[in-house]
Amino acid sequence: MGLGSATVVPLSRARERAAEARLSIAEGVNPLVAKRAGRSIPTFGVFADDLVEAVKSQWRNAKHQKQFQSTLERHAADLRPMRLDDIETTHVLDALKPIWTSNPETASRVRGRIERVLDAAKAKGYRSGENPARWKGHLDQLLPKRSQLTRGHHAALPFSDVPSFIQDLRSRDGMAALALEFTILTAARSGEVRGATWAEIDLTKAVWTVPANRMKAGREHRVPLSKRAAEILGQVEALAGDDSEAFVFPGPKGSRTSLSDAAFSALLKRMGKDGVLTPHGFRSSFRDWAGETTTFPRDVAEMCLAHAVGDMTERAYRRGDALSKRRELIDAWCRYCDPGASELVGDRDTGE
Repeated sequence: MGLGSATVVPLSRARERAAEARLSIAEGVNPLVAKRAGRSIPTFGVFADDLVEAVKSQWRNAKHQKQFQSTLERHAADLRPMRLDDIETTHVLDALKPIWTSNPETASRVRGRIERVLDAAKAKGYRSGENPARWKGHLDQLLPKRSQLTRGHHAALPFSDVPSFIQDLRSRDGMAALALEFTILTAARSGEVRGATWAEIDLTKAVWTVPANRMKAGREHRVPLSKRAAEILGQVEALAGDDSEAFVFPGPKGSRTSLSDAAFSALLKRMGKDGVLTPHGFRSSFRDWAGETTTFPRDVAEMCLAHAVGDMTERAYRRGDALSKRRELIDAWCRYCDPGASELVGDRDTGE
């Protein structure tokens, strides 16, 4: 039972409260129960919904807000009717165990979101003590580590198989095949590619600039375009006409609709790769290739993936985005991926 913060409650008053609690126990009254009865504690579900509404401005779009809320509604359903101060470690474990090994990526996110809700509840005075959803030094002692689970990452193709995959891809007609090849060659996220508009493309400078509101990290990201990536854009450019707001890779309903994620899934299914590969997994293929076969610095490869590099202080002082260095690496990747390449792409590319 908490007696109050040591910075607020004097030692003499803390001793008085402890004596009062012991007296209640001696009289057969649980002081915690009596304390709870004197105030209204919301349920996890009500508080979580209110929290999402209160901090909704932190999300870049409604989709992320909905994902936060929907995962708690689905995977923490048993916690929702419980009072915040009644939730203990065993309840959190009951919510996580059904998905911890089968879907570790989602399970990790659910755990983090439960932890955040309970941290906010403590800040509001609805809970005290340790957070039962805390990972380090708590749940990490009760659940298997992520490295011991089925990998929660997106299914990826070994980089040695990427050229043959692209050869197969080029033999297929349709917008999805062009968009997927472009995704692979730019090492971009599929959502960034599917949402790209012609206003973001500068073919003269061979640069695609993804605005901050479409990036996971919330920062503008410039993507160097290789010769083959530019060729793909040349194949689809006529579909947009003069409409700069048209999608680069439009869906079947016209240039003002984007290609759907389902189009990639359907393509992979036709190629016999559904359940084996994901578009996002090619980012891992690129990263493994860059790390294992080239001499390019790690930071350059990470910046190609739009990952944060260095600590907050280092990032604050970095003004450039190493576009020219990243262009060299992306060009090397595209030469490696070309199924028509007949020889090694050179010392700088392979590290040999």
